[in-house]
Amino acid sequence: MAFDPVEEITRFHAAIDALDFEAIEAYFAEDATYVSNGVGSLSGRDEIMIAFRKYFDDYPDQTAFTTLVETISPKAGRAVWSIRATHSKTGEPLIREGEETITFDENGRVTRVDVTDYQAF
Repeated sequence: MAFDPVEEITRFHAAIDALDFEAIEAYFAEDATYVSNGVGSLSGRDEIMIAFRKYFDDYPDQTAFTTLVETISPKAGRAVWSIRATHSKTGEPLIREGEETITFDENGRVTRVDVTDYQAF
């Protein structure tokens, strides 16, 4: 069966929604890169997972809404989303809208995520 970036992004987002850190970690290639105007540039699965765990410690109630997932190449896709969450320590609401491009390797592991928020948060 041919690799489908839309299906993989949908599964990847489901793991994030479930806060399944084991599954999230399994998605990332060891040398993955994660670039976001919110967190900067992260290099390597370990650094990315530290950031994911910290983020979800701060925002454990995040609710994500994906409005579009599309294939942009045989090994990459683009997702448009919005999220709502509340900071666990300050009670401050977080509202983000943006998009991400996710690139996969030949084994279906995420090698790069480029996140663009439509407005700074």
